[in-house]
Amino acid sequence: MVGPTRSRVVVGVSEQAPFLREFVRGPLRTASIVPSSSGLAEQMVAALPDDGDPVVVELGPGTGVFTAEVQRRLAGRGRHIAVELNERMVHHVSRRCPGVEVVTGSAADLPEILAARGISGADHVISGLPWSAFTGPLVDTIAGSLAPTGVYTQFSYAWTRWAPPARRQHAQLRRAFDEVVVTRTLWRNVPPAFVYLSRWPRSPAPVPTPQRTA
Repeated sequence: MVGPTRSRVVVGVSEQAPFLREFVRGPLRTASIVPSSSGLAEQMVAALPDDGDPVVVELGPGTGVFTAEVQRRLAGRGRHIAVELNERMVHHVSRRCPGVEVVTGSAADLPEILAARGISGADHVISGLPWSAFTGPLVDTIAGSLAPTGVYTQFSYAWTRWAPPARRQHAQLRRAFDEVVVTRTLWRNVPPAFVYLSRWPRSPAPVPTPQRTA
């Protein structure tokens, strides 16, 4: 008996066109002229649970390649929130994946976005943001927005792996999480890419209380 056919995310001309337009408008925000491959999308969501109702937050969904793969894996379960700063991409993802709650905002607003929806912590945060978006304590903000058993996945291009920004973020991930795994390089992605998979977010250090003097 033939089992069910597994659907795959196919990157076509309809996804490439808006991505190219946004790259021309803001190359530092978009970071690539083509959307990610289906293989990278599958790697990014590999840690999603196969049962239960997880809360999944996607940062910088772009044209929705990862978004569509998350939706396929969830199959109607849980809650999927996508946070996108670019209004044009917000409309594109909303049309492509109508079952996703697309929010116009910044990754730095993640604690407020979750609190406004009564969510104490996400089960999985998936980031398609470029390195230029990681300013200030953004990694700590993401880690602090996860449930204690939450997972954070972030991809990076292989050719930037040893660049100072990538090394700084890797160090930030190791400070914010107890476990950081680097996947194999996906050479068929354009450009070749790999994924950081971070688990067990560490609680932020408590702020010392000033001592009162008599």
